[in-house]
Amino acid sequence: MKFLDEAKIYILSGTGGNGCMSFRREAYVEFGGPNGGNGGRGGHVYVECIEGLNTLIDFRYKQHFKAKRGTHGMGKDRTGAMGEDMYIKVPVGTQIFDETKNFPIADMTEVGETILLAKGGDGGLGNAHFKSSTNRAPRRTTPGIAGEEMWIWLRLKLLADVGLVGLPNAGKSTFLSSVTRAKPKIADYPFTTLAPQLGVVGVDEREFVMADIPGIIEGAHEGVGLGVRFLGHVERCRVLRQLIHITSEDIVEHYKTIRTELEAYGNGLEDKLEIIGLNKCDLLPEKEVKKLAKKLEKHTGKKVMLLSAATQGGVHEVTTELANIVVKKPAAKKEEKSEDDTDEGEKAWSPL
Repeated sequence: MKFLDEAKIYILSGTGGNGCMSFRREAYVEFGGPNGGNGGRGGHVYVECIEGLNTLIDFRYKQHFKAKRGTHGMGKDRTGAMGEDMYIKVPVGTQIFDETKNFPIADMTEVGETILLAKGGDGGLGNAHFKSSTNRAPRRTTPGIAGEEMWIWLRLKLLADVGLVGLPNAGKSTFLSSVTRAKPKIADYPFTTLAPQLGVVGVDEREFVMADIPGIIEGAHEGVGLGVRFLGHVERCRVLRQLIHITSEDIVEHYKTIRTELEAYGNGLEDKLEIIGLNKCDLLPEKEVKKLAKKLEKHTGKKVMLLSAATQGGVHEVTTELANIVVKKPAAKKEEKSEDDTDEGEKAWSPL
């Protein structure tokens, strides 16, 4: 399935049914009188957040959503049936904006969340409604009220616990494929990943969602490369996992580039908890790996984790550290832990 994170759609709620003009004509009834029923209400248009979707690709093939109109009123005081409501199903993390993209209408963040976007028109009134002590045979009805129509924008921001960020070819897709069942495209050229990829990581009976964000390069916040289109998906991540290719010409500059782009984009990305990892450590001798890690730690003031997604070296330690941050440990695990045991997240990370 292709990934689509933005779509423009047209919605139209149902028009109400018209009121009916009718008079009783029955044998042995001396005075009939009006008996025209009211029209039925038009269908509403709802947006419903459901599980199992992670793209807006369905809206590429269908952009118009119209609810059913209400049935007209009928004689014998029969009210018309209400029009069938329209439910538009969207994935978790979908934002709804007006046609100008300036006014946010809703932010769908929970499965089962439902909002009313367009209210169906009320049904018209039949002539029985206007009967009074002074007007015994009204010949007045009203038409159904037209439904509401509008163009709206749907924008998807994936919900993930951990977001993988880094320059192109940092090994993000390989890391995601090594810890989840996701099958991202992996190749030895830049911008292999052209759309965010999601995967569920399982660590000691704990699970969390990880997202692979397409490569960020210098000037991304100004539209260079893939631009800021996918940085929005990082906004909802609780933790940022920055991967740095250990054979880069300058790993410090590599780190600075990503931090600069995150800060330039704003929206709180610069304040998110960040875990730094040197990837592809199997390509260099152990002594040189430790030297580079020390250099990066000195510059960032943060602990640098070593791993090799290709050989699985250090991968378990990294995922355990992430699980400790985003998921609470099961109570049973805490009781079984002895005093001599050290936390897996506190062990030395070495893929060698």
